Amino acid sequence: MASSVIKSGALVLLEDLHPSSPHFKQGTSLRVTGKLQEYSVETAIAMVVDGSAKLKINTEHLRNLSLRIGSFYQFIGELLIQPDNEARVGRNVDGINLDLYRQSLQLLRQFQADHQ
Repeated sequence: MASSVIKSGALVLLEDLHPSSPHFKQGTSLRVTGKLQEYSVETAIAMVVDGSAKLKINTEHLRNLSLRIGSFYQFIGELLIQPDNEARVGRNVDGINLDLYRQSLQLLRQFQADHQ
């Protein structure tokens, strides 16, 4: 019997998603945070941004999530190196301090590197 394991999403900043990044691999499970810049109800495609970095996310399976332009969201899903990435989890994170989030992510990475 085949086992289907859903991996936790690795915490990454949108700016970390570039071809030389270790996270930039087809099918990598990621957790990204950004401000909703665009959303199309017809296509269920959301565009999230963080600074100058952008990512398109397919939200067709997130039926219970109400998306509002200008709000902050966190999505978990697998990276598909193509125009649209599909999220399996999404949540509104308005009120998040992105500077503190970046600092905590940097400390987490440092901790993980020190304990490997």
